[in-house]
Amino acid sequence: MTADERALRELYARWLDRAGKAGFALCLCAFIVYAGGLLPSYVPPAELPRYWGLPVSRFVELSHLPHGWGWVRLLGYGDVLNLGAIALLALVTPVCYARVLPRLFAERDWLQAALAAAQLLVLAVAASGLLAAPG
Repeated sequence: MTADERALRELYARWLDRAGKAGFALCLCAFIVYAGGLLPSYVPPAELPRYWGLPVSRFVELSHLPHGWGWVRLLGYGDVLNLGAIALLALVTPVCYARVLPRLFAERDWLQAALAAAQLLVLAVAASGLLAAPG
């Protein structure tokens, strides 16, 4: 392994470590807010057992949760805040790829740069919901 490859791996690992720890801390804080009742719940905890055995589509229908990215406007609820924290935790990998991508281009590592860019594109399209099935 060359010094450039080692430096790139260390850069990625450093960002992965920091972002992962920050994401975990955010999830922990969101859970404390939810479990401590500091914010109201969109779906009251006492009602959760009635939803446990349902398919997601039925749960969404009965709880009147919005589709797609509509949940973002409900972040003032403790249970939805947890979802937001998990969504931010899911950004760890794309953030790390985005951080190393300029370095890959600068080092003219075209294959790795193309793979990282393609992964970022796939993740962005998936998150956008553009290819989601209707309903």
